[in-house]
Order: sequence, then structure tokens, then C-alpha cells
Amino acid sequence: MPVIHTHVSTSLSQEQREHIKAAYGKAIAAVPGKSETWLMCPFESDMPIYFAGDDSKPAAYVEVNVFGSNVPRSAWEQLTQSIMQTLDQELGIPGDRIYIRYTATTDWGWNGSNF
Repeated sequence: MPVIHTHVSTSLSQEQREHIKAAYGKAIAAVPGKSETWLMCPFESDMPIYFAGDDSKPAAYVEVNVFGSNVPRSAWEQLTQSIMQTLDQELGIPGDRIYIRYTATTDWGWNGSNF
């Protein structure tokens, strides 16, 4: 049950969302036991994002949440590379204007109950 929630200061077309979602679907496999099958990808675009006090350049904040614990640091590293490369290619947001926050939790609700 991974979620990759992407907040960007730029506009997002349907085509860009599809490309980013597809790239995330492949990238999430870096996390042991995770796949696109359960991946949720909410997008928020045209957000004012100040980075280092400046909102004149494109920026992004991405939250990655997964069900479980003990995710290897190497998995997060691979995911960081994939997410940053995707956002740079699709939206022109360079890695030095992106923050990614990772959270693994054993508390996750779905379909009226918790795992």
C-alpha cells in the first residue's frame, strides 16, 4: 500500500500525470514487496512553493508513504533517484528544488478495516 503524493509549483497536463504515474509504478518496485498494483498517486499542481525564500523557479515536495517497516535505506535512495529524474524530465524541476519525505508505518486502513 504505497502512496506517492506529488505537490508541484508547475501546471500538470493529463499526459504528464500519466507519464509520472507510470514512472512511479516502475520505481516503487525498489521497495521490497511493493508494486504498482496497490500504488496510489495523488497530484497537486500550481501550488505556490517557496524554496530558499524564492517561488520564481519550479519546485516540488513529494511524500512517499508505505505500509510496513524496516525499509532499507538503499530502497529509498533508488526511489529518490527515480522520482527526481522523472520530475526533471517531465516538468523541468531540478533535483536541487525537490524535497522527498519518506514514511513507513504499520498502521494503514483500507476497505473499512486496518492491516
